[in-house]
Amino acid sequence: MFDHVLRALKDRLLAPLARLLGSSVTPNFISIVAFLFGMSSAVAAYSARDGLALVFWLLNRVLDGLDGTHARVHERQTDFGGYLDIVLDFTVYAAIPSALVLGSESRELAAPGVFLLSTFFVNAASLMYLAAILERRALGAASQGELTTVTMPPGLIAGAETVLFFALFLALPAWRTALFWTMGALVCVNIVQRLVWARRVL
Repeated sequence: MFDHVLRALKDRLLAPLARLLGSSVTPNFISIVAFLFGMSSAVAAYSARDGLALVFWLLNRVLDGLDGTHARVHERQTDFGGYLDIVLDFTVYAAIPSALVLGSESRELAAPGVFLLSTFFVNAASLMYLAAILERRALGAASQGELTTVTMPPGLIAGAETVLFFALFLALPAWRTALFWTMGALVCVNIVQRLVWARRVL
């Protein structure tokens, strides 16, 4: 919901670090390191090492923000880099809740976990297919002055909210069931929002 505003702020905060790293480090390398931290978060979450999982998750998010900033600072943006970034991100988004469900000693998380991951699947389809249509109609990222590879139609739950919810999943294990149901319900709102928006615009 706040990504369009926060993306510019993120670039201002991370640009000094991107310049410090220099152009010899590639944005794709940063994306892969971010991915490794994300998957380490999932492994730690599966092992019920929630504090470590939270640290790895936050490192994943910082580096995921840095790769795009680094690409823009050093003028190394590529379509493949944007594609790699989103594939790795969605892998981590699936891995952490899955690890929490599979690592749980009870079956309490099974239903909310399946619900949450199902909403992720439908939301990803609604986001990506709509983005493709908008790019085809020349209504995409370039025409809107967006910093992303393709346009990211706004929704109630986007990058910033995902960072917050996943951090809460890891920091508040006693609230995990309620948080899964809540995030899944809000992602459903996202899907409906995009359908309404698409019906009006397309």
